[in-house]
Formats: sequence, structure tokens, C-alpha cells
Amino acid sequence: MKPTLSTRRSWFYPLLAAASALVFTLATPTISHAFSWFDILQRGLQVVQLSSMNDRQEVDLGKQIDAELKSSQVRILDNPAATAYVTQIGQRLVPQSTRPNLPFTFQIVDDDGINAFATMGGFVYVNKGLLKIADNEAQLASVLGHEMGHITGGHSKKQMREAAVAQGLLGVAGLDKSQAVQIGVELALRRPHSRRDEFDADQRGLVNITRSGYAQVEMVNFMQKLLASKSSTPAFLNTHPNTADRISQLNRQIQQAPSTTKDGIDAPIYRNRLRALG
Repeated sequence: MKPTLSTRRSWFYPLLAAASALVFTLATPTISHAFSWFDILQRGLQVVQLSSMNDRQEVDLGKQIDAELKSSQVRILDNPAATAYVTQIGQRLVPQSTRPNLPFTFQIVDDDGINAFATMGGFVYVNKGLLKIADNEAQLASVLGHEMGHITGGHSKKQMREAAVAQGLLGVAGLDKSQAVQIGVELALRRPHSRRDEFDADQRGLVNITRSGYAQVEMVNFMQKLLASKSSTPAFLNTHPNTADRISQLNRQIQQAPSTTKDGIDAPIYRNRLRALG
């Protein structure tokens, strides 16, 4: 029987994905020892597997990264009122994101440093210090929206794939789960995102907060405030580079699609909601 178009597609697309992964692997610097063609092909196939994680697999890995972060790297603030407020803001953004079905979790890190980060599966972390320096709810929402943008954009998955290939960790059985968790922790805490990822997360975050009713200009205002800070450069900018360029890009995006939404700019209300932070 002559193969139908759908039958041909059933084998063509996986083959195309494997070929693309092989090209990616060959173009990626690896450790110095030689690999056989079988090894290279196998590594390429494992790249495809990392690239095609479904939501359930991503959330499962994210939970393990979250557990490792909390057991050895960060201390989560024990403040139900403040956590509930941050979660309320985050959950307002979730329906307007491009992955509203992910079970997003928002947590406050008990650290006065100015920082925020995220890992795959919907886990968003914001430092107590960042909550204190933000002027209003819209500014905090812009930070949460940006970090959600890294998740919805698949940036952590892409970085994990690149790191695993570069470190030669993709064996025949795939990437070991414990190795994946350690890479995920390292990416969340210490590895800067690329310029492209930052712009993408900014764009996603700005669209998200605008659709959620927040004043879009507050995203720019918060970045400008951090950039002009007279203290040492906040960790949030160290791990989120190209701030001046990002501000210019956000201003252009706002000019192209201005919004009259003004929610979240009342500073006294914001301070009142976070008064338990001290």
C-alpha cells in the first residue's frame, strides 16, 4: 500500500529532529577526547529528549531542583502573609502567560540581597530585599512576570541542554537525574541568561503585566531605579545583564503598544501589605 502523507510525516519529523540535534551537537564545543559516530549520534538523540520534555516531566524535574535549592542553597522566608501577597500577584499573572496550565509556585527567599530567579516547572523565587526596594505592586509584578517569561520561554531547558552537552554528560541512558538537578540549581543561582533570553523574558513579562492590568511603565521604572542605585550592583542585574539595552527595548515596545492600565502604582497600599517584612 502506498504510504499516505500522514504516514510519511510520522517518521519524517522525528528523523528531522534527530538530524537537527546531531548538527547542534557537532557544532557545540565538547571535552577534548574523541567520540565515535555512535556516541555523537546518541548524544544528539538525548538532546532531542531534553528538548521535548512534556509539562509533567518538566514540573517533576522542577520540583526536584526546588527541593535541592531549599535544602542546601536558599532559605525560604517563613512569613505566610507576605508569601500569600506575592502568590496573589503571581497568580494574577498566570492566566495571561503563554503557559497558564503550569502549576506556578511563588516563594520569598529570606535574603536582603536584591535578586529574583526561576527554574523550570513554574518555580519563581524573589528575595526579601527586592520586595523592600520595589516602590509598588506593579514593579514587583514586573519582576515576577520577567521570571515567568524565562519559564514560559523554555530558557532553563535550553541552558540545561547546552550545559549537559558542553560537560559531556549525555550518556547512552540519557542525562542522569541527579546531574540534571545539579545543573538546574547552578543555572537558577549563578548562570546569567543570554541577551536573547533576557529580551524575550522582558517582552513576555511586559505583555503579561499589561494584560493583567498593571501599569506597564513600572517595569521600566524599576529597572531604572536599580541601574541608578548608588550601592553595589544588585545581584538581579549581575545575573540579568544588558540592563540599559533592555530598558531601551522595553521603551520601544511600550511606544508600539501603549496601554492605559494603571493598576499597582499605589505605594502606601504596597507598603501596608508588606509591613510584616520590617
